[in-house]
Amino acid sequence: MKYIRKAQYYETDQMGIIHHSNYIKWMEEARIRYMDQIGFSYIDVEKNGVISPVVDISISYKKPVHFDDEIEINVDVLKYNGITLEFKYEFFNITRNEICTTAQSRHCFMKEGELISLKRSLPGLHAAICQNINIQE
Repeated sequence: MKYIRKAQYYETDQMGIIHHSNYIKWMEEARIRYMDQIGFSYIDVEKNGVISPVVDISISYKKPVHFDDEIEINVDVLKYNGITLEFKYEFFNITRNEICTTAQSRHCFMKEGELISLKRSLPGLHAAICQNINIQE
């Protein structure tokens, strides 16, 4: 799934590049868009009492992003077992025609403070994730 955004001026640091902390926010934006695209908005998932906290995150910064650069974030499922979901992200700087960042995030699913299986708790979401897995080794 692809998510495109422009780097904003307020996201830059004193060096004139996008501050590293913004990439985590961009990953969240891309995940939310991913959920929308597979037919399950995150709001609807939370209305069912299910949350999906981040349990692990890693980012590799390869090239800087500057204000007004257009970034395409490609997000795909790396691993999914019904209880945890791991995404991979590739940040491609359209303006400069280069990969600028790669990342991964791992999430679990919880309801009422307990770890759950999506297959049992939200079978529709489980099926949508399984249908949209694009694992490339």
